[in-house]
Amino acid sequence: MELAYIPSPSRGVLYLGPIPLRGYAFCIIIGVFVAVWLGNKRWVARGGRPGTVADIAVWAVPFGLVGGRLYHVITDYELYFSPGRNWVDAFKVWEGGLGIWGAIALGALGAWIGARRRGVAMPAYADAVAPGIAFAQAIGRWGNWFNQELYGHETHLPWALHITSSEGGRVPGYYHPTFLYESLWCVGVGFLVIWADRRFKLGHGRAFALYVAAYCTGRAWIEYMRVDDAHHILGVRLNVWTAIVVFLLAVTYLVLSARRRPGREALVEQGASDDPDAGDGEAESTDRAKVDVTKAEKAEKAEPEADPESATEAEAEAGVKDTADSGKKG
Repeated sequence: MELAYIPSPSRGVLYLGPIPLRGYAFCIIIGVFVAVWLGNKRWVARGGRPGTVADIAVWAVPFGLVGGRLYHVITDYELYFSPGRNWVDAFKVWEGGLGIWGAIALGALGAWIGARRRGVAMPAYADAVAPGIAFAQAIGRWGNWFNQELYGHETHLPWALHITSSEGGRVPGYYHPTFLYESLWCVGVGFLVIWADRRFKLGHGRAFALYVAAYCTGRAWIEYMRVDDAHHILGVRLNVWTAIVVFLLAVTYLVLSARRRPGREALVEQGASDDPDAGDGEAESTDRAKVDVTKAEKAEKAEPEADPESATEAEAEAGVKDTADSGKKG
């Protein structure tokens, strides 16, 4: 008998009348809101307009969901298209199954489309949203907890995950909570990117590349612990190979980008300085300038104006005095 463990929810869906409220979907939605909120704060801090991140996310999020589902269905096609399976289940996103690799790839395509329509450079946008994406993944992984899926090898550690469902070939027992490991790892990745961005002034897509490289590092060893069915290449799970390849690409980009385009973009969005909501700093500077002008006008008015007639009389008196003095000396 286990004295300590992480319990699984008895069910992953609640019904509000006829409307199903699924824990997996809630985790995805909350993660998206966090990513957009944090991305907007970072974008404005870099000199962009408020609302730009949300406008581009309108394109990025749907593309990401489609890409994540496509990657999952393609790499696990036997779950939907093998004998005895129903291909309609491939569209049931709420039951779980979003591949992060496809979500990032197709989500980036959607973000690129939105960025072009908005007139924004894609690398700068990617840097702004990178830590928010990591935090969104951390929240989204709890959707796997609601569905009792994607756990690791059996264990008797105090933080073991208690699986109670026997659906889909599951065997009830105590397993490594790989969803929790990845969630905590993603939180660490998000804070790492924020710290490195402040410390080294990352720009031109390097903050996003750091996020990708750091995530892949954790995903490789966490993926290796999982016991769910997966395709293997040379005895290694497909997602481990994917993590290795993407990690190498991200590190290569980091190195080459730092050499070719060091520093950070001076301007991330055209016309952002003309936006009345772009920040309080510009408004404060304008107010100070108005106060200085007002003080100067008051000082000028306070000075006594010279009377032309008085000036002429003073000059005449001075002339007479000079003549008298000259006569005495002569």
